[in-house]
Amino acid sequence: MKTNIKTYVVASLFLIACTVSATAQTRKRTSTKVTTTKTVVKTTPNRVSSRKVVYRTPKKKVVSVRTVPNRTVIRHKGNDYYYSNNKFYTVSRGRYIVIAPKIGFKIKTLPSDYRRVRFNNRVYFYVGGTFYTEVNSEYEVVEPEVGTIVYELPDGYEKVNIDGQTYFEFANILYEKVQVNGTRAYEVVGIIDME
Repeated sequence: MKTNIKTYVVASLFLIACTVSATAQTRKRTSTKVTTTKTVVKTTPNRVSSRKVVYRTPKKKVVSVRTVPNRTVIRHKGNDYYYSNNKFYTVSRGRYIVIAPKIGFKIKTLPSDYRRVRFNNRVYFYVGGTFYTEVNSEYEVVEPEVGTIVYELPDGYEKVNIDGQTYFEFANILYEKVQVNGTRAYEVVGIIDME
């Protein structure tokens, strides 16, 4: 009788083991994991209305000076602007205020600290956040193409928010921080249209 009980227990354990094994195998075969991939599409601005741009610092401090030494007068669209020490100025209430250069401003000589930037078969001369191209022996302020990469932002850039995304802005050019070969860089992603 002990032998029958042992046989019965061994047979029962064997059946339980087979059932568990079969169940485990069945689970492996039938449990196909469904993976859903969510694609996040990040839209970059290109051209953005100034109304959509939210500056982190609502009011920018305006710095003015009484005189601009060794200035060069730049006539642009009927207005006089001034260029000195790699900065552009306009006159307001008898004082000179530093401004971002307007597209189309021309200077005869580039500042010595310019960087040559190549993108899509174009050569830009980049200095202090301003992009120039050479036109008839002068250097004209231009908008860079979206995708142009620079490795430093100028002093005075600002952080802005557009549709929940943070960008860097200088002279109405929007930049996004990127990595290029393990080095921090800034890619031009758009231009702010002033209205």
